[in-house]
Amino acid sequence: MSCFCLTVQRRGFPASASISFTRYLVPASGPIYAGCASTYCSMLLPLMNRLLCFVTGAAFVGIALGAAPPEKMTTAVLVSRLSSAIDHLKTLRCTVRAQERMEGGYQQARTQMKIAYNPLRLYLRNQKGVEVLYTAGQNDNEAFVYPNSFPYVTVSLDPNGTLMRRNQHHSIFQAGFGTIAGLLHGSPQRTDHSYERSFRYAGDTTVAGRPSYILRSDFPQFRYVTYKPAKAETIAQIADKFGCGEYRILERNNLSYGATVPAGKAVQVPNAYGRRTIVCVDQTTFLPLVVQVHDDKGLFEKFEFSEVVPNQPIAPAEFQKGYKGYKI
Repeated sequence: MSCFCLTVQRRGFPASASISFTRYLVPASGPIYAGCASTYCSMLLPLMNRLLCFVTGAAFVGIALGAAPPEKMTTAVLVSRLSSAIDHLKTLRCTVRAQERMEGGYQQARTQMKIAYNPLRLYLRNQKGVEVLYTAGQNDNEAFVYPNSFPYVTVSLDPNGTLMRRNQHHSIFQAGFGTIAGLLHGSPQRTDHSYERSFRYAGDTTVAGRPSYILRSDFPQFRYVTYKPAKAETIAQIADKFGCGEYRILERNNLSYGATVPAGKAVQVPNAYGRRTIVCVDQTTFLPLVVQVHDDKGLFEKFEFSEVVPNQPIAPAEFQKGYKGYKI
């Protein structure tokens, strides 16, 4: 007498499943063996039928309900996810290594940051021990600064003033991911958005062991143009209009932060932020890990983000003077 054994093989579940049968012979040389074999098969076959139905159904359910394939990355998807991740930040802890081109060479800095948004509160401490503490609407909207040098006292400074902007491209208001957010969104004052539209998804890479997407802009038409304001404008207003940042306007025209350009006075202004811009985006958080900008002179600036912790509560006390470990 013969019976069958069911074998189920799984290949890449839930992608496929195969079912095979093996035929076994049960000896029936006498009445006892014949009876046992008959009973064995009569009990086993219904069980096999039920098992066959269960396994087959499970295989098809697995195929139908299995994990969806990874989202195909495109420029539009990457820009959208990156913008959304930045826009939805409530808090941010990170360490930033900055390399910025200044007159005479490159300025290096490594800064630990704690930032909370709405209202903006931030604490910064660089490798030299300089500390900055700012809370919107407090201290006459000035920042507390501990210089970690003589006379070793905390002072209040204008975040947009020359002292706080010296030897760096950006103000504390752009700490974190403020710069890249501005590059992606562009300014409402900017009439030509060809730079923002030049960003393209350019493949994958790894940054400090973290899988990342590459977002790249190639803008060979980067150049300086002559601009004459119809009415007096600040450097910040002109930079906003061209989406180029303030620093190179100041450098090119020998101006200082806070300067106003009179109506009709010609100034040289970059027509975009960079000739080549590379942003490496973390595949898990969709936040930047690297932002690197080149212009007509080569590397303009590079920011590398590590120890990034988004949207985890930061105690209000950490944005107050005298907090444990602060000298400010």
